[in-house]
Amino acid sequence: MLTGRDIIIVGQQPWDVEIGSNCKNIALEFSKHNRVLYVNSALDRVSLIKGSTDPKIVKRNNIIKHKESGLVQINPSMWNLYPDTIIESINWIKIHTVFKYLNRINNERFAKSILNAIQTLGFSDYILFNDNDMFRSFHLKELLKPKLTVYYSRDYMLAVDYWKRHGEKLEPKLIADSDICVANSTYLADYCREYNPHSYYVGQGCELDLFMKYTSTELPIDVQQIKGLKIGYVGALSGLRLDIELLVEIAKAKPNWSILLVGPEDEMFLKSQLHELSNVYFLGSKSPSLLPEYIHSFDICLNPQVVSQVTIGNYPRKIDEYLAMGKPVVATSTPFMEAVFSGHTYLAKTAREYIDLIEKAHKENTNDLENARKDFASTHTWENSVAEIYKAIQKHL
Repeated sequence: MLTGRDIIIVGQQPWDVEIGSNCKNIALEFSKHNRVLYVNSALDRVSLIKGSTDPKIVKRNNIIKHKESGLVQINPSMWNLYPDTIIESINWIKIHTVFKYLNRINNERFAKSILNAIQTLGFSDYILFNDNDMFRSFHLKELLKPKLTVYYSRDYMLAVDYWKRHGEKLEPKLIADSDICVANSTYLADYCREYNPHSYYVGQGCELDLFMKYTSTELPIDVQQIKGLKIGYVGALSGLRLDIELLVEIAKAKPNWSILLVGPEDEMFLKSQLHELSNVYFLGSKSPSLLPEYIHSFDICLNPQVVSQVTIGNYPRKIDEYLAMGKPVVATSTPFMEAVFSGHTYLAKTAREYIDLIEKAHKENTNDLENARKDFASTHTWENSVAEIYKAIQKHL
């Protein structure tokens, strides 16, 4: 347990973005025993120009003009900071030395706003926790002079072109310069360890009460008329992350099975052959509170991810959500899935293996297996994950 400390959190996701994130959950857990300043990313100039009528942009612009306070209290020991500064949109610049020069200026503006909030709150000997923010927060160790810096790796960002252009040079330096690194997957912990020996796997927390406490036996209205073995997936339908061809092969091989896909589609899914198959059902985006109803309606849950740099290091939170409801899960085999989930999921590499394992999972499912899955998922709490982060911090304080 870490208690009575001041912690500053910077990262990719502002507090006022509605979807959940690891960083927001970690911040709330930190705030149970420490004071926390959660810093939103600073408004960049292109976003200001393009989104001038967006209420979120209007609010940030008002704060920059000092028309309203940028410091908002979330709970008795946690505050959210909207920086009262604007930063330049520079990632399009290809010449790295020019990017570095302008990025330093952005960091200085960002740091100045944070330092003002620190002074207002009376923070001292603070810990800086950086959630994958490799550009805007690159110089914050030097500019804020924290007691300890923690770099949190939860995605392999360099697999995305936006981050790769300058991130290939900056992220390894940021990892090396941080006092410690923590990661939510063994793959990412190993990646960080290449540059910093003080890198630790801290697991992943999930908000599972909604799933574990679900008791209704009713099926959603849009599922009630669907026949056959129901095989389902919930989450964003992204062609970069999910194997569309794999789903096509399964659907064609087993026309008496129904594949239910719950979530928003990207262009690759919208244009895919899946829409031509009568046993594939796109059920659209659903409120998070409704997801247990859909998972309950599945006979088998899927995570048919593509194995790539984008996905290989990810911790798939939906696996815990499936298991929290006791559901049999068939997922793509990766080193991380084998290491963490192999005892409670069925792991496949090909469409043929998926089909065989779906049949096996359905045939051998029992109440005892369902209870074992629930028990396993219940260990993946934010309290446990943050406890591992605390251990790493205390080792180096």
